[in-house]
Amino acid sequence: MCESNGYDIISSKLKEHLGLVRSPVAIKFVLREEDIPEGIPKTEEKMRHCELVLKASGGDTFYATAEEQMCKGGSSALGLEEPPEKVKTGEFYFGLGRFSSVGSAKKTMESIPKIDKIMYALVYAPLENASFDPDVIVIFANPKQAMILSQALVYTMGGRMEVDFAGIQSICADAVAGPFTRRRPNITLGCSGSREYADVKDDEVIIGLNGENIGCVVNALENMS
Repeated sequence: MCESNGYDIISSKLKEHLGLVRSPVAIKFVLREEDIPEGIPKTEEKMRHCELVLKASGGDTFYATAEEQMCKGGSSALGLEEPPEKVKTGEFYFGLGRFSSVGSAKKTMESIPKIDKIMYALVYAPLENASFDPDVIVIFANPKQAMILSQALVYTMGGRMEVDFAGIQSICADAVAGPFTRRRPNITLGCSGSREYADVKDDEVIIGLNGENIGCVVNALENMS
């Protein structure tokens, strides 16, 4: 069985073994308002989910409901609200020139991981400050760091990393909704929105890890070093 340390120690070891520049971000899904962890405030800003993740990586802890989520496509993928009709049908992304037809856009939107509208809020925190058990941990990494992390993920049980992305809704659907619903980690290359609004660098990829096995990942990194 893999033992887990406190999240401050886990964050420190992830930074140490991977050489991360940004703090890993802990994210928790909350079904009801009364389940918000004690002492965590609501964000005062309306922002995109990818921007909220970036904000947390910089040191802030907060929660956000659908009302604070500026990108409705991302918010709906995260189970906070119903998707706008034009996002659901693919018309929105077709209009942005991302697809050759509404049909290809719709096919992609139907395959993107998403959570049915059941959530009240998402809680965000830098992992080292998390006072809650995260459902998903988001890491910004360069390709070499992602390679090392991939090796750690297969260290104990073997197998291969299977990544799933389409260059659309990356930090919301690929890095958070996907790992949460499928119970397995994912790596995504980002999307136009996250690279524009969340300061995702040209040499960065985004990794979504499942919170419950983060202790095993850290143990693997330590054994590999």
